[in-house]
Amino acid sequence: MSLKELQNIEFENMSLHKIKETTSAIINEYTKDLRNELEKLIQQKEILERDLEKKLNELQETKYRIFNEIESIIDKKDTQTISKLHQAKLQSIDLFDLLGETVESAIITALEKSKDSEAKEIIEEVIKELTYETIKEGTLNTIRVRKILSTILHSSIDISEATPNISEEILEATLKGMRAGLLHSIDRFKKRLAYMPLEAKHILIEDYDTIMEDLNQTDILFLQVIQTQADESTPTTRKILLDLSQKMRYDLEELIYISKETAQVMKNRFSSFAKTAVKKADTALHSDAAKEAKRMGIQAWGVAKTAIGSAIKSAKNAIEPKDK
Repeated sequence: MSLKELQNIEFENMSLHKIKETTSAIINEYTKDLRNELEKLIQQKEILERDLEKKLNELQETKYRIFNEIESIIDKKDTQTISKLHQAKLQSIDLFDLLGETVESAIITALEKSKDSEAKEIIEEVIKELTYETIKEGTLNTIRVRKILSTILHSSIDISEATPNISEEILEATLKGMRAGLLHSIDRFKKRLAYMPLEAKHILIEDYDTIMEDLNQTDILFLQVIQTQADESTPTTRKILLDLSQKMRYDLEELIYISKETAQVMKNRFSSFAKTAVKKADTALHSDAAKEAKRMGIQAWGVAKTAIGSAIKSAKNAIEPKDK
């Protein structure tokens, strides 16, 4: 349809239905080639996404294999070296899809292999590390962080309800670990922002306005995750979680402070920068999840136990009098 033909259409004499019908026909005619091109691009995109997922899976599996092969050549009695290797593995593997099972495995391992006096400390330490390692590899937005925290707490609740005699200790250690891991993640994000050039295309900001808003309410997000999981739990667990949540309201000052400080760094450096930057992929990588998550959980426990053991040893050395 030419411009002249368009001018001959008497839109003023048409009903709303007729105008919609006519304009739709005109648009379809004018955009036919563009829509065909778009359809081809969508098909190409779907193929690329499938290829990308396949390659990411291969990458994840290769990482597992390499770490397992390295571990196989290390003396099993050399616990320090194995612990360092497990820590490197936790920092190199995408934990997102394995998170729930890894948390369960780590807590169970802590309860089975740790002394009663240190189990709570180790659970807190391992939850802190798993929270941090999972959050730091992607964007710092509410939806993602909420999902990570909810997954961790949900898995911990499952274990606590199976061991009711120590359920409060497990849940308290989990919440403290989550808080510490979230704080560590935000602090890392702040430090990276401080030295990141404005021209950087790989900046870890999915959406400037959303991240700014999220950083100003991390304490609310944290408490909402607890409330939501409490509402979905048994009455006993719900009471424990709500009591712990009430106690923790007074322990979130550091989290609030570092979050607002990070928001200010963002505002100072990026408020005039493009509102939306390149997204850092947060792709879940699939493999033999159950088996590998169990291994990761046990290894995460090992890393935490080593960290706690070193801290206890240092404290004892500081307290015990030296031989004269």
